[in-house]
Amino acid sequence: MRARRLVAAVSLVAGLVALTGCRTEPGVAAYVGDQRITEGAVDGILDEVRDTVATEESELGPSPQLPTRSEVVRTLVLAAVCDRASVDQGYRPRGQADPVQVASQLGLRPETEYVQRLAALDTCLSGLPVGASIAPTEQELADVIASGRAAGLIEPDVPDAVVAGQLDGPQLRRGLATRKALVAAVESYDVTVNPRYRPLDFPVLRFSRDAVAVSAPVGEPGSDAVTDISTPQPLPPTGADRPA
Repeated sequence: MRARRLVAAVSLVAGLVALTGCRTEPGVAAYVGDQRITEGAVDGILDEVRDTVATEESELGPSPQLPTRSEVVRTLVLAAVCDRASVDQGYRPRGQADPVQVASQLGLRPETEYVQRLAALDTCLSGLPVGASIAPTEQELADVIASGRAAGLIEPDVPDAVVAGQLDGPQLRRGLATRKALVAAVESYDVTVNPRYRPLDFPVLRFSRDAVAVSAPVGEPGSDAVTDISTPQPLPPTGADRPA
């Protein structure tokens, strides 16, 4: 197959609502109903990761994958949504994410709060009810193909019609159903994401680590996303970086 197979994302997250006038408190990154996710909470998670990497790089290896502010925010948002949905809908996880395995994928310590929260989120989301698979529209297939071509993962001489036939299968259709379920869950719990994190998307399916095939929107589209402060400050040059 000359079009790269899609792979499921490590974890899932989504959020989709407008920021209203009464939900713009300083220092709040997002709301899930009446629950506030503060910038201070995001700072604390990032600071712990940076401190751990800076002091234990010899154990962690030369290329730990540091989360951005946006990644932390979307993890905290969906964790709150998933916890509420699991109680309200009475579903149980179908799998158990191992923090050690999650940590090994990121090059981080398993006991860090970020890794623990990711593992707990993956566990919760494994039970999220997802409806029947959804056939992609022509536009959705075109978008997936465009993403693959932009990443250089689909050979340029392969016609779109051929690639579409290769990609339109159970995995893609399940991914579209998962995206629909995630957006619906977030809409149910009155999620508001600070405009400074927009546009924010979470990958549901990937061609590769850096090439997203299907993503779920987190917050509203916009051009006022976090820039330099969304990325952790670089550590002293003690090893090569690797892409997120």
